[in-house]
Amino acid sequence: MNLFDFNHIQSPTFLLEEDLLIKNLKKLHQVKVDADAQIILAFKAFAMWPVFNRISKYLDGATASSLNEARLCFEEMNTLSHTYSPAFLPHEFNEILQYSSHITFNSLSQFETYKGTVLNNIRPVSMGLRINPEYAEIETDLYNPSAKGSRLGIDKDQLKNGLPQGIEGLHFHVLCENNSFVLEKVLERVELHFGHLLPLIKWINFGGGHLITHKDYDVNHLIQLLKHFKEKHNLNIILEPGSAIAWDSGCLVSTVLDIVDNHGIKTALLDISFTCHQPDTLEMPYRPKILGATDPRPNQPTYRLGGVSCLAGDRIDEYSFDKPLKVGDKVIFEDMMHYTMVKTNMFNGVSHPNIAIRRQDGKIDYIRRFGYDDFKSRLG
Repeated sequence: MNLFDFNHIQSPTFLLEEDLLIKNLKKLHQVKVDADAQIILAFKAFAMWPVFNRISKYLDGATASSLNEARLCFEEMNTLSHTYSPAFLPHEFNEILQYSSHITFNSLSQFETYKGTVLNNIRPVSMGLRINPEYAEIETDLYNPSAKGSRLGIDKDQLKNGLPQGIEGLHFHVLCENNSFVLEKVLERVELHFGHLLPLIKWINFGGGHLITHKDYDVNHLIQLLKHFKEKHNLNIILEPGSAIAWDSGCLVSTVLDIVDNHGIKTALLDISFTCHQPDTLEMPYRPKILGATDPRPNQPTYRLGGVSCLAGDRIDEYSFDKPLKVGDKVIFEDMMHYTMVKTNMFNGVSHPNIAIRRQDGKIDYIRRFGYDDFKSRLG
């Protein structure tokens, strides 16, 4: 993250660093070109549409999992989406088709329900099926789509006799911030369980979870892996990373409102909420990095960090700082652009943080501020 004076940034604010976003996009674009693959943005991880014009210069569109996301892709990226949902809502399906170039079904029953509608659509839409390769390396079971009995994807036994007529592609998504060597193991399972289907299709979507922009990611290995698979099976390959697009490209700026000391435990109360603004810190759980802070250290000023909602659990455990915190100090949560923003809520009437972009020339653009009407309009 770029170092500069955060004291003049309004708080709370999600602050995107434009130059860091572009750095990520350039790396992804190079993979796309060198591997002759498509790379599309996964809205579920990053849907900050005011920068879609930037993203469109480097990537090939987006993947959507709802009508709203598909429409956002059409309106703000000026392209049709690759659309997948565990189950489509009947009253939305016709409209979803109008915004989609590809549509992937989670089950054979969903395909049977909607195939006629797709085939009769005025514009061709390519149909695919999500498969479950039954392999993943994910630490948290809650986020493992390959777990036994998973609701996501079709298992090998259901497709052992081939594909239904009209299916042109396969889709899997079993990675979560993984590297290319994990993808290599997944592809071995895909070939083992579904290899007999590969000559029958035109495209295969490798889903998301490819942390290509991480500093330790072996990009050359990924490119060779994609090229080999493409040449071996003569398929169009699609990747839809989410985290990689916005990885380490921005922060959440917060301010200390109060410090309470009960039974020797100090808590710095901030003008943000972990429940509302960083739900992953509670549900995964995920421990964010904080600029200038470390894990607890002996003889260092150490604090729990608490949010402003009235939920008792709206807090995260201790961090140590180089000097004692005081009211008015800024606390900067790093790497807050992917997933964090799209999962926020307004529980307890807590307002969403501002959304701002630090442009390449250093200018700060506040592109959205939230208020009472945003809260009120959600529930009536």
